[in-house]
Amino acid sequence: MSMKDVFGNIANEYDMHRRQLIPCFDDFYSLPVQFMDFEGDNPKVLDIGSGTGLFASALLGKYPNAQITLIDLSDKMLEIARKRFAEYPDFKFIEADYINYEFSGQFDIIISALSIHHLTPHQKENLYKKCFDLLSENGIFVNADQVLSPYPEVEKVFCELWKHSIQESGLSLKEVREAVERTSYDNPSTLEEQLKWLRDAGFKYADCIYKYCHFCVMYAKK
Repeated sequence: MSMKDVFGNIANEYDMHRRQLIPCFDDFYSLPVQFMDFEGDNPKVLDIGSGTGLFASALLGKYPNAQITLIDLSDKMLEIARKRFAEYPDFKFIEADYINYEFSGQFDIIISALSIHHLTPHQKENLYKKCFDLLSENGIFVNADQVLSPYPEVEKVFCELWKHSIQESGLSLKEVREAVERTSYDNPSTLEEQLKWLRDAGFKYADCIYKYCHFCVMYAKK
């Protein structure tokens, strides 16, 4: 099954299950927004792998006049995002693969949540270069994602802790099983690798501003 179909099939339940599947949900989505230092309230924002627009919605709490472009492979995910942002007629929605899509113009902030870890290492490295080029001077890049521990024994503990958490979350056995099965589409890289790729892309700094087991927020400034 394609990535588009996998996530399209869970689009209607996606938002409802986030808190159960992400033990650190509140910090994971709110802390990176608090950290953003764009001056003003109307940044041009690109949300790559936007899904239903959860991360973009959190950003609007701080920047209520943001001009947001959302791009995702799944038309079903974007359909929900369109409903979420129905009162924002100027928002743009792009159904496409952000790896290959040719964007026009520049952005002040680029965000992504739980998407980039599906890419190969080479694709991640190239994407970070692409994001650097798309950002305006002093632009901000935030990737709230899953990372791989460089130590297999630590990674095993992270995975077991996550499985135990979702088993105790109130999800049905079927929903737990499906969530675990979806991890077969994951291809996480280590935090250290990704910070290096961000710095090599040209960002003046790139750092981890939050980490809970394998859930991590990377923040970079052009």
